[in-house]
Amino acid sequence: MSIETADALMGIFGLHRAVTVKTVWLQLRTVSEMNVRTHWATRAKRTKAARRTAAALCPPASLPCAVYLTRYSAGTLDDDNLRSALKAVRDGIADRLGVADNDPRVEWHYEQAKCKRGAYDVYVMIEEKGE
Repeated sequence: MSIETADALMGIFGLHRAVTVKTVWLQLRTVSEMNVRTHWATRAKRTKAARRTAAALCPPASLPCAVYLTRYSAGTLDDDNLRSALKAVRDGIADRLGVADNDPRVEWHYEQAKCKRGAYDVYVMIEEKGE
């Protein structure tokens, strides 16, 4: 039985699965790697640091789950640059979950919000869907 079918059957009787939500704030300054023109070693160092930080600070979660990444910055990016800016964070979270970043059991959602100039963060919310 699929999860969707089980949810539909449970909904008939007014029941719902317990959903666990885990959150963490990462103080990372994210930039779109597609548009930055820096030396490759500088870019590699920034990417490695972001990936390690995300892997170390994100809480473990069971699969299947949905991961919501929100980039806080003074400026905004279009959707493809937003994904590029959060790629290292996504890879770090996937490392923490013990899966590849294209695993179908993990849904990835991207958002962004404005904050005052000089401030930056990445807010990560992991929603365990349970089986």
